[in-house]
Amino acid sequence: MNISSDNLNTEYLSAKILIVDDDITNVRLLEKILNVANYKNVTSTQDPTQVLRLFQQYNFDLILLDLDMPKLDGYEVMQELNDFTSNDLPPILVLTAQHMQTYRQRALDVGARDYVTKPFDAYELLSRVRNLLDVQMAHIYMREQNKILEQKVQERTQEIKDTRLQVVRRLGIAAEYRDEETGLHIIRMSKMAVVIAKAFGMDDEQCELLLNAAPMHDVGKIGIPDSILLKPGKFEPEEWKIMQTHAQIGADILSGDDSRLMTMAYDIALSHHEKWNGKGYPNKLAGEKIPLVGRITALADVFDALTSERPYKKAWSVDDAVNLIKEESGQHFDPILVECFLGVLSEIVSIKEKYAEPTNHR
Repeated sequence: MNISSDNLNTEYLSAKILIVDDDITNVRLLEKILNVANYKNVTSTQDPTQVLRLFQQYNFDLILLDLDMPKLDGYEVMQELNDFTSNDLPPILVLTAQHMQTYRQRALDVGARDYVTKPFDAYELLSRVRNLLDVQMAHIYMREQNKILEQKVQERTQEIKDTRLQVVRRLGIAAEYRDEETGLHIIRMSKMAVVIAKAFGMDDEQCELLLNAAPMHDVGKIGIPDSILLKPGKFEPEEWKIMQTHAQIGADILSGDDSRLMTMAYDIALSHHEKWNGKGYPNKLAGEKIPLVGRITALADVFDALTSERPYKKAWSVDDAVNLIKEESGQHFDPILVECFLGVLSEIVSIKEKYAEPTNHR
């Protein structure tokens, strides 16, 4: 037998091929044809019940399969492979003495890619093997390329996500610095907000969004004049009206992006000064009409503001701040969230202490 393999490259010759035939003579003939053609990874079995085990072990690129075999016929072997691979079979070339069209059609329906009747021509067989491997190698190549592309997309998506988080965090910090804060306030209040949210039952994914959205709650302060924002005394009525506009300004800054992060940040910026009794601003929303994330942020923000020193006030004690929050339950704050807050007060205080302002920051 003089079969040339000059036109077969190394990739094809390294393909993993399985021969399944209960007749040892047929097995030896197929092995010889493939070996002479320089195929290097040829496995064979005369026991069809071993096909699935061998496939699980070697993940063959091509299977040469007889139909008429004891224990399991070729159709049953293909069905077994189908059940295991969820219909993602390797190419199967059926080799059989059955010439009837019904046999051919059934084999193709079950999963065979090609069908050769015995006796067969060795050159024709090698051409069909090569054609099936050509399709399989292209499939493997595309699958690998898709994995690479998916990895690149994931990396790029993560990069964009990280960049967006950095931008919004710095945006939140910029607003706090305008209000003569060190930036630790937004760290404390966002972490406090997450603790309250978890106690309420918010899932981990939503809590992660809240952690990154809450720092933008006061971004609208960027649009408030220094003469009002930094005023140490009480606001005049007109000044207070201007100060209240920071909620809408913040929402305007954060609008126009439909990502989940920015949508949550928008809701928080717009609603964190609303009150449970409907006497807040800017839209006088009441009760559950106030977005949950706005209600949570309001509670965390007020507690941290009360217990922090500001240019115009001394820091309140934790007990005094907690008493005020209890008094405002059902008025300023969602009463259910107040109960959640009280239940995790020790965690809230730990956050306050861990991220406390430096003693010399003023």
